[in-house]
Amino acid sequence: MSEQWLTSLITDTPQEGYELAIKLSRMGVKYTQPSDEIRAKLRPEYGEDANGLIASSQVIAINFQTVSAANNYWKD
Repeated sequence: MSEQWLTSLITDTPQEGYELAIKLSRMGVKYTQPSDEIRAKLRPEYGEDANGLIASSQVIAINFQTVSAANNYWKD
């Protein structure tokens, strides 16, 4: 079983929420491809590919929507 790293989607600020969205996105990749070696090998390919970078941004944006909703959009 994996190490528990996600204990809550609740954050104090939108900035922390965005950082959590990035973490969620990165962990999704890690779960999909657990090999550090293979991820390191692939990183240069998508790191210089505009479509790959846009796709990564889309995943982060979707995760940020989820975190934002969980935090009631940080309304008081």
